[in-house]
Amino acid sequence: MKNLKFVMMSTMIGSALLLGACGNGDKEGNGEATEQLSGSVSGDGSSTVAPITEALVEEYRLVQPDVKVTAGVSGTGGGFEKFIAGETDFSNASRPIKEEESAKLEEAGIDFTELEVAYDGLSIVVNKENDWAKDLTVEDLKKLWVEDGTTKKWSDINPEWPDEEVVFYSPGTDSGTFDYFNEVILEDADIVKSATLSEDDNVLVQGVKGDKNAIGFFGYAYYLANKDSMNVVTIDGVEPTNETIETGEYQPLSRPLFVYVKNSSVKDNEAVYDFMKYTIENSGDMAEAVGYVRSPEETYKEDLKALEALK
Repeated sequence: MKNLKFVMMSTMIGSALLLGACGNGDKEGNGEATEQLSGSVSGDGSSTVAPITEALVEEYRLVQPDVKVTAGVSGTGGGFEKFIAGETDFSNASRPIKEEESAKLEEAGIDFTELEVAYDGLSIVVNKENDWAKDLTVEDLKKLWVEDGTTKKWSDINPEWPDEEVVFYSPGTDSGTFDYFNEVILEDADIVKSATLSEDDNVLVQGVKGDKNAIGFFGYAYYLANKDSMNVVTIDGVEPTNETIETGEYQPLSRPLFVYVKNSSVKDNEAVYDFMKYTIENSGDMAEAVGYVRSPEETYKEDLKALEALK
């Protein structure tokens, strides 16, 4: 994951940092100097949301150099485990929080607020040499990815396609991307046993790049960062693009991305409040800078109102 993120950041952070120069910078929107803060903010969670957060952290450091913001990448599920344990102030998630996770937070006495930061289109990708699987239906995806005791071959989908075994790469089960794929494609059935599962998106990227018969899936930004070395598959004739993700045409694989913040951290730690406010105000621009799609402006206004209510 880390190598890929560094590649993404090196190619995208330049435009992201420009936003800081013409955005908040060292001034608030009303022209008054930003109050200088100190302290620490800790987060963890989704590898899909990570590029947005890491870019935000880089920019925020220019505004508040004495605030240390850390953001781990344990996957959505792993991030929530740390959030429940009280180890973090915020948790990135590429799916809504589960009922059992919410119940554990309640049991731990942790109140939280959900903030929507962007939209993603979960992208199905194949090897660059794959010139046959250009379009798949949702039913095709189910036939390929659901474990049914058979050896999956491309010819199972179309007899004119190669009679060769499909090689699968999937995010690990702690990933919100896996959870979302499970919900809309697998429908809680077992994933094909031969799949290589990894929480490290770089493993998935390299796996698909390295095998002609490979297929995998991950967030839209990771496809964009590697689009010259792999092919994206259209789903029911629709390709994931900023436009199709934003309009919802790319279904059922379009999804919102979230940050969950601990209410008490916002109330008691000015640095947490300030970084979350900065996140809401800048995540739309930053999402676009690193390859995702901004949420509607009304969503950010509602998020900001919810954050202010915690003070």
